[in-house]
Amino acid sequence: MDKWYEMPGKTGTNVIYSRIRLVRNLKEYPFPGRLTREQSAELSDKLLGGLTGIASLDRMKYRFTHLERMGDLEKTALLERRAVNRSVMKKKDPTGMILSEDESLAILLNGDDHVRIQTLQTGLALETLYERADKIDDYISGRFDYAFDEKYGYLTSFPTNVGTGLRAAVVLHLPMLSRNKNFNSLVADMGRFGTQVRGVYGEGAENFGSLYQISNQKTLGQTEREIIDIVKKAALELDVQERRMRKEYSRRKPVQAADECYKSYGVLKYARRLTRKDGMEFLSQIMTGITDGILTVKEPCSVYGLMLGIQPANLLSLSDHPLDKDELDAARAEFLRRRLPEILEMEN
Repeated sequence: MDKWYEMPGKTGTNVIYSRIRLVRNLKEYPFPGRLTREQSAELSDKLLGGLTGIASLDRMKYRFTHLERMGDLEKTALLERRAVNRSVMKKKDPTGMILSEDESLAILLNGDDHVRIQTLQTGLALETLYERADKIDDYISGRFDYAFDEKYGYLTSFPTNVGTGLRAAVVLHLPMLSRNKNFNSLVADMGRFGTQVRGVYGEGAENFGSLYQISNQKTLGQTEREIIDIVKKAALELDVQERRMRKEYSRRKPVQAADECYKSYGVLKYARRLTRKDGMEFLSQIMTGITDGILTVKEPCSVYGLMLGIQPANLLSLSDHPLDKDELDAARAEFLRRRLPEILEMEN
């Protein structure tokens, strides 16, 4: 089965994917940070065993596993693909995971909280993702009692998640907007509307690929619908501004805009070694070209899926032996040569 991130998104938009995350805790256990190892093992096994029928909700295949028994390479690859969060990578206590075959649904058990439900999908799909996460949430709450307060809502390990326990997020491709001198002011303005913007792969120049995530700041004092509406509205506004700036740039410098896209395609098509930074930056240019109609691909392609594929752990997972830095750069170039979509030649 294809993974969710391999699905081509809607053309003409800079929205890459949406994510919904719900966190919950069980009433009968302390928060994960206060559990003994024995309690952690008991909790993880109880949740894994009690949720074995979850496939009945959507007829999808699921993998039930213990993260602490998983190798570092496999866990890092899951982190790169956004299936797990960074904090669970360091945990030595028993931690469970339920992962759908296409990785669009991940349930972490005894991570930062007892239960972390995450749904993912290409494009702007917050409502659809929330409906799916809410259905999973109802399934779990029908079998386990959540820690809930009439005044504060769902009780969580971190105060920033108390209330709905909902984090709605949209990832956008913002190469032009993020280079604008007013970008920091724009990010600050988003804060006034209750949202926050951060680079997916770091801040500033380190955020190779110009991918940015916008999400809600608060989970308390707002309904789930209000949170989703706020994030959706902010994401659409960023998309509009990015498209407006790119359209103006292409109008003023059409040859330069096209050259950047075609040159990046040429490098990826024939390069024999590529650093992660170069791979991400050239793929970013190709993503821009496809979105703006400068490049026309023969078959639909997920450029974001290629971005995930060239991350170090995912490349190492495809190899049958360890790779040093030079070998990894060579493997990255070969990965892209094999999977880069064919484009139609420009008419003029």
